[in-house]
Amino acid sequence: MNSVDIIIPVYNEEDTIESVLEVVDNTDFCALQKNIIIVDDCSIDSTRKILEKYENKFKIIYKDKNSGKGSALSEGIKHSNGDIIVFQDADLEYDPNDYSKLISLIVHGDADVVYGSRFLNKKNNNFMMLSFLANKFLTMLTNILYNSNLTDMETCYKAIRRDCIKDITLVSKKFDIEPEITSKLLKKGIKISEVPICYNSRNYSSGKKITFLDGLMAIYTLLKYKFTN
Repeated sequence: MNSVDIIIPVYNEEDTIESVLEVVDNTDFCALQKNIIIVDDCSIDSTRKILEKYENKFKIIYKDKNSGKGSALSEGIKHSNGDIIVFQDADLEYDPNDYSKLISLIVHGDADVVYGSRFLNKKNNNFMMLSFLANKFLTMLTNILYNSNLTDMETCYKAIRRDCIKDITLVSKKFDIEPEITSKLLKKGIKISEVPICYNSRNYSSGKKITFLDGLMAIYTLLKYKFTN
């Protein structure tokens, strides 16, 4: 393991994107070579103007049509070539410093895929109630359908050996990308390990975008990939 690609999908995050990039840029990812890949999903606020300042430092992909988080992540994966791929949201709900715990398991050969679980860290207690219940239900459904033992399927923080995901075709365009990735990794027989991470939930007034409809789509996605290819 020599390098890690940090893929950051962005859509209308003018208030947080600079802080996120600063933290990620100054975070040690187990001393691996860092490649930061930012995919702007056709932001309509000042996000793009902010990103222009970083074009000489990071790889930035500007999409010409807003398609959703899944589409942005897939685009980032296409442009990645690191040994490990990780995902970072463009807000401050997650702490990039936690990534060393995920990556170290892969670097030391103890895992191929590691998820950061918000629920394994008992200090995280600021979830919105509906979000908490939805995440618990979706994780339970995943475990039933795929015979897994996850505690947090919908987590953003995932560290994946590139050779585990490079042959997986991802088609989800929006937040259903999370259950699609998990479903297809589990169907390949890949064990997903988990470590506790910090989480600072934000609400809709602060820019949170996932909705009730996305929860229904996640259920559909889990069922679809259980019974189809």
